[in-house]
Amino acid sequence: MDSLLDALQEGRLLEIPDDYDKEDALRFLAHILEAVPSLPADTDVAGLILAKEAASKTALGKGWACPDARVPFDEDLICVVGWSPKGIDYGTPDGKPVKVIAMYLVPENQRSNYLREISLLAKALEIYPEIERLNAADSLNDIRDHLLDLISTTRGTVGPDSRARMIRLQGKAAAVEPVPQDLANLLVEPVTIIVGTGLSPVVLGHDQALVELLEGMPGLAEEATAHSSFNVGGWRIVKRKDASFTGERLLIDCLALRTSGGK
Repeated sequence: MDSLLDALQEGRLLEIPDDYDKEDALRFLAHILEAVPSLPADTDVAGLILAKEAASKTALGKGWACPDARVPFDEDLICVVGWSPKGIDYGTPDGKPVKVIAMYLVPENQRSNYLREISLLAKALEIYPEIERLNAADSLNDIRDHLLDLISTTRGTVGPDSRARMIRLQGKAAAVEPVPQDLANLLVEPVTIIVGTGLSPVVLGHDQALVELLEGMPGLAEEATAHSSFNVGGWRIVKRKDASFTGERLLIDCLALRTSGGK
């Protein structure tokens, strides 16, 4: 399960906000994949994920789901992992909420590797003795340790895997260190956009340069209201929620994503 291991090693393990439903969570993780610099800028991972989910359910049981997006070009098999502390109503056959979503980007040249990885993951969920403790974990560090143990346990049944065991030990030794916040060079900024009839858009955020970039963007109101995401100045702006107020004003809660070097 090299791609799952890479996701843990490279910081692509994220906590899903408590107020997210299934579609919100899938869009959030898909937009993380879309921010990978090597992907073509117009790759609609979110659209592919949601279309696949509508056609076939991706829950594996045991509190897990593994949605995937198939893309018609050659690239590495890429995984991003989302953890929901309270669980997400995913419409699973066993009725259990999903705690872990392992989302895959599956390029044309990686189809067989993906099928092998999913097969190993399904096997791991059956044989891993700590699955209930994994589902009861209450921090990203605990989740990461359990996932590394799960990988090692599974690989132990088909042959030695010194790489997984080494990283598992490194991960546990580093558990006392602060959790990295750069998410492997991915910048994530919360942004609020307020639009309304006869009102110039107002942008609230912590990054002043980003705020000024958005407020100076022609057609910001139209982009923010008409699309679930849009690009500006190397940032991908992802809409999370919106709320209407008096005076025909709309408050739009967003996340701004980009890699630290830009796309």
